[in-house]
Amino acid sequence: MEIVVTVAAIMAMIMLGVLLIHSLNVRHNQRITASHYSDVLPGIGRRSRKTRQSVGPAGSPGGTTHREPRDGDGQ
Repeated sequence: MEIVVTVAAIMAMIMLGVLLIHSLNVRHNQRITASHYSDVLPGIGRRSRKTRQSVGPAGSPGGTTHREPRDGDGQ
């Protein structure tokens, strides 16, 4: 009879632990969905530019003066 009571107590403690972990996971998931990770804090993760980018051909920013040689380009 003592073995049955011991096994029942152990099973009850395991079930209590499962319910506790499940409720903690639910709360954690609710906090994650409530947080806005896309909002960037000022000064973190972004570099400020000290100089303006040069405007390359066709008005595209960051144009370079380096040309890649092409076939039949005469270079």
